[in-house]
Parts: sequence; C-alpha cells; structure tokens
Amino acid sequence: MKYVQTSKAPSAIGPYSQAVVANGMVYTSGQIALTPEGIMLEEDVVLQTKQVLENLQAVLEEAGSAMDKVLKTTIFIASMDDFTIINEIYEEAFGSHKPARATVAVKTLPKNALVEIDAVALV
Repeated sequence: MKYVQTSKAPSAIGPYSQAVVANGMVYTSGQIALTPEGIMLEEDVVLQTKQVLENLQAVLEEAGSAMDKVLKTTIFIASMDDFTIINEIYEEAFGSHKPARATVAVKTLPKNALVEIDAVALV
C-alpha cells in the first residue's frame, strides 16, 4: 500500500491521505474547491467544480493514473439545483470517457463547499 501526496492539490484537512494505491488501483479522497495552497474558492459552483476536477486530476497523476483510467466517481453536491452545470463541467473533464458514477445531495460539505468528488481508478 502506498500513500499519495502531491503539492499540486490541497493537503488533506484531516487524518487521511489524498489517495491510497493498492493492488493496481488508486482510491482518492474527496476533493473540494481548495486551491493547492489551501485557499477555498468563492461560492460559485462553476469555479468550484473546475477546481475540484483539477485537484482530482493532480492526485490521480501523482498516483500514476489519469482521468481516462477512472472506473467510478462519487459526486456530493450541496444542491441538486446545480446538477446540470456540474454535469456539463464533469463531461468536459472526462471527455468521451464515462466512468460509473453516483451523485448525492448532502446537507453540508467540508468548508461549506458546493461540490466534492472522489474516484477509484486503475494505476
């Protein structure tokens, strides 16, 4: 088992790793709209979703993976009203690659983020 840490994504804000690699798979922790320097972006779902996906990509790459190797994602959103716009940005990030996915509306996310995404991918 290998723990993943990259300065190209925000450090974990609790007792967990950015990702863990085991048996040819990478399991990422949920990414929110923190910049790599740890600054939370403003409450704009477009900006936040783009930052979340940039963070996710950075963690995957550090683990030896990539967006086109993602098998499954889970998206946690603060409001289902944002589902359509998050979907559009998500599709831009993944292109023709279509991983399995679950999307869940939640009451509150860490640091009052509007979106959080985690992933499981091949290494």
